[in-house]
Order: sequence, then C-alpha cells, then structure tokens
Amino acid sequence: MLFRDSAAAVAAECLSGALFFRLTEQFVHMHGHKPSPSEVRSWERSIPVLASALNDAGLGQVEMLLEYGLPLNSKRADAVLAGVHPHTGQPSYVVVELKQWSSAEPDDDDPSLCRVDAYAHPVLNPVDQVRGYCNYLVSFNGALADHPDRISGAAYLHNATEFGVGGLFEAEQDAYGQLFIGARRGELIDYLRTRLGADSGATAADELLAGKVGPSKQLMAVAAQEVREREQFVLLDEQLVAYRMVLNAVRRAKQSDHKEVVVVTGGPGTGKSVIALSLLGELYRQGITALHATGSNSFTTTMRKVAGARKREVQSLFKYFNSFMTAERNSLDVLICDEAHRMRETSANRYTSAANRTGKAQIDELIDAARVPVFLLDEHQVVRPGEMGTVAEIEATAAKKGLACQVVALDSQFRCGGSDAYLRWVVRLLGLESGGTLRWEPDDKMQLMVTESPQEMEEFLAGRRAQGYGARMSAGYCWKWTKKVPPGQALPTDVVIGDWERPWNVFGDRAVGGAPPAALWATDPAGFGQVGCVYTAQGFEYDWSGVILGPDLVWRGDQWVTDRTASKDPVFKKSTPDTDVDRLIRNTYKVLLTRGMVGTVVYSTDAETQAKLRELVHGAGLPVASIRQGLQDAWRRSHSDRSAELRS
Repeated sequence: MLFRDSAAAVAAECLSGALFFRLTEQFVHMHGHKPSPSEVRSWERSIPVLASALNDAGLGQVEMLLEYGLPLNSKRADAVLAGVHPHTGQPSYVVVELKQWSSAEPDDDDPSLCRVDAYAHPVLNPVDQVRGYCNYLVSFNGALADHPDRISGAAYLHNATEFGVGGLFEAEQDAYGQLFIGARRGELIDYLRTRLGADSGATAADELLAGKVGPSKQLMAVAAQEVREREQFVLLDEQLVAYRMVLNAVRRAKQSDHKEVVVVTGGPGTGKSVIALSLLGELYRQGITALHATGSNSFTTTMRKVAGARKREVQSLFKYFNSFMTAERNSLDVLICDEAHRMRETSANRYTSAANRTGKAQIDELIDAARVPVFLLDEHQVVRPGEMGTVAEIEATAAKKGLACQVVALDSQFRCGGSDAYLRWVVRLLGLESGGTLRWEPDDKMQLMVTESPQEMEEFLAGRRAQGYGARMSAGYCWKWTKKVPPGQALPTDVVIGDWERPWNVFGDRAVGGAPPAALWATDPAGFGQVGCVYTAQGFEYDWSGVILGPDLVWRGDQWVTDRTASKDPVFKKSTPDTDVDRLIRNTYKVLLTRGMVGTVVYSTDAETQAKLRELVHGAGLPVASIRQGLQDAWRRSHSDRSAELRS
C-alpha cells in the first residue's frame, strides 16, 4: 500500500498537489525505481475523482487504501475503501479499479475480454479484473476468509459515456464486480452508500491490514482437486487473459477446423504453471482431449503422483516433451507445454530406436501434435546446454507452418512473497541485469538473511519446520554426486563443508534410506536433510529456502567470477563455451534463490564472497543463540500443545 487516509484528507491532499509527490516517494522506497509517467498521470486523474465521489456521498470518513498490494503477489488494487456497513455495523470493504478509458468494446469472442485502442492485445474487462481481486483477498486475507460478504468490487470508468463503453456491460456483474461510468456518476454514489456508512473506517482498515495472510496454496498440494474437481487458484489480470485466450483458441479450433499456437511468457513465479493446471482442469472437466507436458522429470513425476493419487487415469495426463515423436498430427485438441524453455533441439536420445530417429525438431513435434499447442516459458531459466525454448523460435516455427501465434506476457510475480524488490536484488546480485549489486532493503513481503555456516543454516531451517513451515536446502553443483547406492545402505554424505556433511538428494526414482526419490525431494517432507540441486528444485517452491553458493561462483574485487573447474555438473562438456557456462551457472543460482515463498537464507563457501553477502545484507545475519532460542520456543509450544491434547 502506498498511502492511507480518510477520503476527506485524500481530497485535501489532491487539491494541494502533495498526494502525488507522497505516492511517488513511497513507490520509489518500495520498488527501488520511479513510477512510470503513465502511472503518475493515472494517480493525478483518477484518485481525485474517487475521493470527490466519496465526499459527495457523505462518506468523508471512509478510509482510502491507495495502491493496495495483494498478499503474496505483486499485484496492486487501485484503491480499497474501508468503512462500516450502514445496516449491519460490521466492517465493509469496496475494492475499486479505476480506468481513464473513454471508449472500449468487448472482444468479439469473449465479453470477459475487451479491446482498447491503447493496447495491441485484448485486456481483461475491468469487472472481471476487480472480481478477481475480491476473490483473491477472500482467499488470502484472514480478515475476509470467514466473512466473504464484507467485500465488494467496483470498476469505475470515470471518463466514459454510455456510447463509448456500453458494450462492456455485457459482462456478468455480481457483488464482487459492478461497472460504473462517469456519465452516470450518481449510480456510483448510490452504490457506495449501500456498502459504506458515514462512520470512521479507521478500525475496519486496521482489521484488514492486520488480517493474517494465509499460506500460499502450494501448487503440488492442490493439484488433484485442481485437475479433477474445481478451480483452486484465483487467476488475475494477464493470467486470466492468457487462460481465456487459450480457451477461445480451443473453441475456434473446434468450430472451424482451426489450428493456432499460444505462447505465455513470464519470469519465475508469474503463475505459468498455475495457468497450465487451471487450463488442464477446465479442459479435462469439459471432456476435451488435453495433455500436460514438460521437460522436467521432477515436475512431471510429482504431477503424476499428486494429481493421480486417487485416480490413476489422471497420471496419464502428464507427459514429457519427448513423448510425441510418433504422435499423429492434431491427435490432441490441446497440448500444454509447461516450462517450455526446457525444449531441446530433438527428442531423440541414445535410447531412441532407429525407426524414430527422424531428425524432426522437438518443437515441430509438439506443435504438430495438437490443434492448439500452448507454450509456457521463461527464457531466463535455461540452466542446461541444449535447452532452446524461446518465443522467437516458436514464432518462427509457427510462421513456417502458416499458423497464427498469439503471445501473452506475464509481468506480476507470485513467488518470493510477491516481492519485486527481492527479485530485483537477486538479478542485480548475479549480474543478470545491469546496474550493479544492491544492498537489501527489508520489505514486508520477503525475508533475506546470511548465515555464518551451513550448520547455522540447517538449524535455522529446522526451527522454521518446527513452526509448521516447509523448508529445503539447495546448493550449486560443486560436489561429486554418488549416483548408485547399494540396497540397504544410507545415502553417502557427498556435500562436505568443513565438519558439516550432508547427502545430495536421491539420484533416481526409488527411495533410499527414508529419503524420497529425486522427483519428490521438493514436495515430500522427508526431503529435508538432503541438499537439493537445480534439477530437483526448478519448478517448485517452499516456504523457506536455504541456498549454499559453492566455489563455482565467487566474488573477486568488484565482480563475479565463474570457475567451471569447480563445477561437477556433467552437462558441461569441454565443448561448452566459457560464456555459456558463465550464463548457465548464474541462471542456476537465480533459480535456487527464487524458490522461497517466505524467506531465503544464504551462505557461501568462499570467504570473500561471504563477506560481500554480509555487506549487501547488512544486519540480517542470524546469531546462533537466536536460532537455538527459536528452536527451544518452537519445542515448548509443540510440547505444550501435545500436553494439552493429552489432558483433554
């Protein structure tokens, strides 16, 4: 949230011009860069209009929470109005989406999308946008979880007339989504009076802001319901645009023997896999032939295990990219290619039969297999030589085949607590964006700490697990990895740092000594205690992430130096250029550093690098005493709870 005050105070701040300077100052503090000129213009033109409507309605004491950040992601609602319901006397909230549009028309295919001259692609109808925000807040804010009737949503197009946007009223409207236009301002005022009373909204605003943020609905934990039963995720803005564009493409394909390609691109945590599962669930319920495919053994195996836990046939929905070498052309309605950046030049490997060694490119196989192939990718998560999934490659292949190709870019991220500041710190730390390293400025979304030893890291993470959080340790691929463990023997402790020794996660698809198979390391509670690598961590998330930087990436003087000789990763061949190795090692640590949802704990085996981390994350270290105290407190709470259960 950038600013909070009563509607009367906001109106006065607007009149003096001070509000927009304060919003800009707070934006820079929270995000590390200035807001765009268009965003500042929207504040200057839209906020006074809403404040004026509230004051004209006699609601000057209603609290206005401006640029309200949604929990656990980087989306912001333009305004949340907090007050007291005029009839029930209970807290009441109105989420408001403000648009300067003077004209817009519904998309020909879907009234939930609309077309505006300023945008090249369809955008979400503001009614659906604000409805998504309401649903999301009910799902993630404890103040609303048991009181979903306390929130409502309104989209206000304050420059619009009936003639300019009349078609948008075709979209379904309900308590969470109502549409208002400037030409009928009185209707908005009447509506606000039905939801908000004249009393002060300060207490209601306090209650909303103090609402406990519910844990993120982990992708793996709800996959079964997502695929088989009902929607578990709330899609927002461009996520919902991508979702609906795919469904519209599917409908066109069925109606007119049509084929087209859809690409969804975005960084880590932007919701690509959530979109993929939402699509698969909806298509599966409609009886449309659809499959999910990835190039990741861990991700596919986990999807099969979790989503097919009670219905084995569901497991067959999850395939690998190289499963389509012999597929008939357009044999599927939809093929959802998740983590498509992991596509390879060809599906053939040393086990491929001679009859199937056609030389056909893997991207051609995937596009040919379905009437609507969907690719979800992040070009900056390529961590192995030979991975080649890019937007340009897909567009070029589609054009060669004479197919339309739609591209949707996702820009809001949900990983790392929705902290844009943390993701920016990571990419600047690793030199993946220009500008140099940044000192970590703590925000209220993500925690970052440096530990002085791997023992300290493990103790801290164990303490978080005792409090009910999920936690994992991972490291760069800088220690040998014993691949074959004789039956009955424990995993060897390959990762050795001083007198601290731990095993890598299991290599292979069978459990060893109580440790889960490699594909389930990130999701099985028994995965704690082994050190994961990028190949088992990529695509997954957990509450707390411990990351060990090995000697393959060290800080020297004023820059990072990659040492390929320190890497034990067998994918790096002698023929792999140094520039590629450098890029892939940095990308590896970006993946590892962006797995945590609540916090990340970092340690480097190199003294100079460790000193640099301490400098950048000043004051964020963890004294061993505080860790042990946290463990003791967690044990006491747990012991007290168990004693109470026995007494009852």
